[in-house]
Amino acid sequence: MARVCNVCGKGPQTGNQVTIRGKAKYLGGVGTKITGITRRTFKPNLQRVRVTEGGTNKTIMACVQCIRSGMITKLVKAKPFRLPAAPDAAKKGPSKPEVKKTDAKKAPVKKPEAKAATAVKNPKTGK
Repeated sequence: MARVCNVCGKGPQTGNQVTIRGKAKYLGGVGTKITGITRRTFKPNLQRVRVTEGGTNKTIMACVQCIRSGMITKLVKAKPFRLPAAPDAAKKGPSKPEVKKTDAKKAPVKKPEAKAATAVKNPKTGK
């Protein structure tokens, strides 16, 4: 089985691995030098995913970009939990007693009066 995405067809690609040594000039060095170039393969990030296709469940290889973009929908193993249906009386809950509001005015709240400032005498000078 080839390492290819079953949704978009993305597969391995070839490229170069560049080996560099030295310190960049803008960092205070004398510059970087390429010391080697070798061929390498860039592999796609493939994941095994269970999906439902045509009424049957399958396991496919899909790249992460296809999974994250929503191009596939994963298999639902179990239905989400739901509470059992109850009669209408139980949904409303217990009734609260009604409280009658009166239109009587509230008594004004008295503010504490500020005490008059008294002169404090200095015990040494008497003033």
